[in-house]
Amino acid sequence: MGGLKAADLDAVTIDAYGTLVELDEPVERLAAAIRERGVERSQTQVATGLEAEIAYYSEHKQEGRDEASLRDLRERCAGVFLQGAGVTEIDAASFAGPFGEGLAFRIVDGVPEALERLRSLGLALAVVSNWDAGLPEHLERAGLAHWFAEVVTSAAEGVAKPDPQIYALALERLGVDPVRALHVGDDPVHDEQAARKAGLHFAPAPLAAAVEQLA
Repeated sequence: MGGLKAADLDAVTIDAYGTLVELDEPVERLAAAIRERGVERSQTQVATGLEAEIAYYSEHKQEGRDEASLRDLRERCAGVFLQGAGVTEIDAASFAGPFGEGLAFRIVDGVPEALERLRSLGLALAVVSNWDAGLPEHLERAGLAHWFAEVVTSAAEGVAKPDPQIYALALERLGVDPVRALHVGDDPVHDEQAARKAGLHFAPAPLAAAVEQLA
């Protein structure tokens, strides 16, 4: 990012998972969720189920485009988790809600202070993420939603990183030229290469360190 100054920017776009938020003890939370329903499984079994669900979700998150399709996706994900964890006593439809609650997100260290600093500099903020249409809900629960003028998700828009078009969509809504924008993220392809191809500056996560480097 060498030499980039806040005065050179009008906006900052930020990746969500791994940059703004991360999962908060998902194995422990999911083990407790099935335990509340009378089913006991080891942490290894629960972790296996979660691993299977993450792989499934990665392939299917684009299908969670709106309220109805997101509800269906969450039910399928709950089913994949239960099957992977060896849980046959619980119905996927009834567990979709508790499963979603078990996948709680915590704010990455230093993020609130970094966002406050960016806003104090007069910069518009947006999230650009490969996520289903439920991301605004997660940001709201985490207490981060109020920082962002736009939340652009791959599922809602039908375009996913590393396609640079998703960055163009975000900047169009912010009314900002790419050369006046910085993207911060943790993936060298989906974030760095794609953002640069879209004409944005790039800085790697963590967000706090990226903000500190703004001269």
